[in-house]
Amino acid sequence: MNSSFSNNRTPLNCTPKLKFLVCLCCIALLYSCKSSQDISRTDSKADSQVVPADYQYPEDETFKVLSWNVEHFVDAYDDPYMDASRENNPTPELENKVAYLAEALKNADADIVVLQEFESTKFLKEIAEEQLSGMGYEFFASAPSDGWYMNVVLMSKFPLGILYAYGNVTTPVVDYTNDEGLSETQNNLNTRMWSIEVFPSKNYDFILTGLHLKAGRGERNASMRLGQINFLKDQFSRFLDRNASQDLLIAGDLNSTLGSQEIETLKQGNTEGNTFFDPLPENILTHPSDKPSRRLDYILFNGNMQDEYIPETARVPELLEDEKMQAVSDHLPIVFQFTKSNP
Repeated sequence: MNSSFSNNRTPLNCTPKLKFLVCLCCIALLYSCKSSQDISRTDSKADSQVVPADYQYPEDETFKVLSWNVEHFVDAYDDPYMDASRENNPTPELENKVAYLAEALKNADADIVVLQEFESTKFLKEIAEEQLSGMGYEFFASAPSDGWYMNVVLMSKFPLGILYAYGNVTTPVVDYTNDEGLSETQNNLNTRMWSIEVFPSKNYDFILTGLHLKAGRGERNASMRLGQINFLKDQFSRFLDRNASQDLLIAGDLNSTLGSQEIETLKQGNTEGNTFFDPLPENILTHPSDKPSRRLDYILFNGNMQDEYIPETARVPELLEDEKMQAVSDHLPIVFQFTKSNP
């Protein structure tokens, strides 16, 4: 072996020019790292990536959110990939139900509409185009199930950003064992949970989570809901790790009564960001629609969004006469109003 090759090394003589170039490269690298970190920690704002070129933001300084479980709201067509009697054979009253829903949405004139138990955004777009024309509903989103027809859908007058879909997530049935002493998990219902960025103005955004949690009374159903809620709380922490001041809003049918372990777990937090608030008065009930005796429906906002909530705007609106409301759903809708920026 020729050892002279490995031993005859001479030190590198750095000229002043080379030293200067090396310093510049180091500074550029450090700056790029800092910039990328800063971007991930700052509020995201609407820009050309999410806003259509011809879109004009409404001039109103406030916006309204409506949430409503519309009870097995299906279109007139049978989806061959689903085997469910209600979806296979829609009721003859469907046409009236569509007309009543459109009338209610016109009367509500909400900027953001979250519907539960609704078949698809395709169907909602058709209703918006044919019966809500001119109201400004341009943006739609959902994360539909492949095998079930009751989805959570969104209709918005504001641009939408990234959709976080949770249908592939498996969640535990918390602190529950079956008759064989085994713990359980589920992932059939998590398509009915999603989060999405909403941009009401150039300078304000929030993340909306649409929900329709597991239905039913009893320990097992409550434990399934707790598994879903625990996952969502972890997901909210991820949002807040990226931006500690992120506004978060939850809207939907939580199938949980006031004061239940599920609702208290969802509301509980140790920071403004992960603590949620329910300003709807406790005497406001939403189910069943003919004689409300309990609350299952909620719009909750985190502590970061408290300043945007307009006090005393949380309510059950009277959108239709009682007979029509009951024809649409066994749930009553709820609405909240917010400002588009911190006061």
